[in-house]
Amino acid sequence: MSTATLPDDLLLRERFSDIKPPLEPQAAVIEANRCLNCFDAPCTGACPTHIDVPGFIKRIGTGNLRGAALRILDANILGGSCSKACPVEVLCEGACVMHRYNHEPIQIARLQRFAIDSFQATGEELLTAPRGSRNVHVACIGGGPASLACAAELCRHGGSATILERKDLLGGLNTYGVAEYKVRAADSLREAEMIHRMGVEFRTGSAIDSAEELEELESEFDFIFVGVGLGAMHRMNIPGEEQKGVLNALEFIASYKTGRLRELSGTVVVVGAGNTAIDAANAARRLGAHTVYLLYRRGEREMSAFEFEYEHAKQEGVQFLWRRQPYTIRANERGRLLLDTVQVTEEDRSLLPVPDSHYTIECDYVVPAIGQSPFAQLVQELRRIEVRNGIIIIDPETGQTGNPRYFAGGDCTNGGREVVDAVADGKRAALAILKIAEAAYA
Repeated sequence: MSTATLPDDLLLRERFSDIKPPLEPQAAVIEANRCLNCFDAPCTGACPTHIDVPGFIKRIGTGNLRGAALRILDANILGGSCSKACPVEVLCEGACVMHRYNHEPIQIARLQRFAIDSFQATGEELLTAPRGSRNVHVACIGGGPASLACAAELCRHGGSATILERKDLLGGLNTYGVAEYKVRAADSLREAEMIHRMGVEFRTGSAIDSAEELEELESEFDFIFVGVGLGAMHRMNIPGEEQKGVLNALEFIASYKTGRLRELSGTVVVVGAGNTAIDAANAARRLGAHTVYLLYRRGEREMSAFEFEYEHAKQEGVQFLWRRQPYTIRANERGRLLLDTVQVTEEDRSLLPVPDSHYTIECDYVVPAIGQSPFAQLVQELRRIEVRNGIIIIDPETGQTGNPRYFAGGDCTNGGREVVDAVADGKRAALAILKIAEAAYA
């Protein structure tokens, strides 16, 4: 089964223009020639998938765009998405030696995107070993970056991989949860289709929720990779949370990325201060909301979002309300929401209300973005697998769980990190599975 597609929406493309536009060919060559081609390549060491950064940049500089793209994809099959979604400021570009000389770092992410976009435009398929040349059959539960990377690596080496995804579209958060101005849903689906052409089978609409369904998978496949990500977003647990107009951040982002939500008006309040909260707040502004507040119960220094994300949100026009704690949501006679909050202060590390500091914000939407819960629905069915606080425990070198037939990676094993970390986990697990299978049939 191939991947589904989304209709092209010109309005959304205009509203969600790239925060880092693609490089023009001449600009890409000039930027590539700034690279010092460091022998020790700290940029490569800072990348969880260890892309040969100097190697692919040198190829761009010499006009070998195909070679550059293949060098990237060999290390990171989702190199296109990662070039847009990665926090490169704290990874590869953050490690660039140019910082030592007070120069701007090499624009690694934009060069990576340039190479991948050029390769995808050709329609060329990636070479793989003959399917079935490795006698190993693997089921990957979940259709996000970890499973896609695991399945692609297996097929690259002649294994057989099937991805089971409960939703209609592949890609996980790249499709449904990463802000559109970073990774477009259509681009995520294009990557999934490339992996499908490598020989990976997709079974969408396939939910695995019970021990019986797991037993069926065990009878059909040699190994099972669990890449289910995290579960539902945390609730605020305050009265009125079920009011119309209250939509958690991931639902909100998925709604506009899939075309169900195209415009907003009025006032939006986002609750939380992580990167997802920032994405939701920026999206609300781009969708047309006149006023967007980001409300956080702690101070500016305690926010978990990256500093560059915070600066971007201020440029988008998001207004920040620090040390505000919501405690109820009501609706007025006009159908608008009334978010009741209290000002808090931090004393002895505990948040305490400030006397006579209750504020009510009249708004049209409230968007909670206070983190996701572990995906306990499935993991509690997994047998002989150690789970702590809803997180699957794995061997960090192989991704193998306590059950030798089960491997896992991505957010369900690390509590929620970056796309590139999930890709690294999936690839690492695939290589470990191939090594076990080769030893078994030697």
